[in-house]
Amino acid sequence: MAVLRLVFNIAWFVLGGFVMGLAWWLAGLLCFITIIGIPFGRACFVIGEMTFWPFGQDSVSRRSLTGMEDLGTGAFGMLGNIVWFLLFGIWLAIGHIVHAFACAVTIIGIPFAIQHLKLAILSLTPIGQTVVAKA
Repeated sequence: MAVLRLVFNIAWFVLGGFVMGLAWWLAGLLCFITIIGIPFGRACFVIGEMTFWPFGQDSVSRRSLTGMEDLGTGAFGMLGNIVWFLLFGIWLAIGHIVHAFACAVTIIGIPFAIQHLKLAILSLTPIGQTVVAKA
């Protein structure tokens, strides 16, 4: 199973994961311009790393993972997701959707298209989410 995951991750990296991972990291660098944007930038780098190698990882709500509410899973997290959506989220989601359509043209690319769609959903509201390894 680990070998198949590695093969999928390498193919993903070559066929669009590299471009979208860089897009996430660029958004993160832009977030670091302001002090208020630093938590957003940190989230961009974590999700960007997942975007480079998505197979074997998943994003989950921190509230469901820890069972506790924190700053990012409450009202401030919702406000942060609204700001995120307007500034970066919509553009990253569009990038993932375009890549998903390009991957879905072939039967072999369908698993990659599904990953892009999962990342498009994550890019709309990333605040309050964390990346975990799949079992």
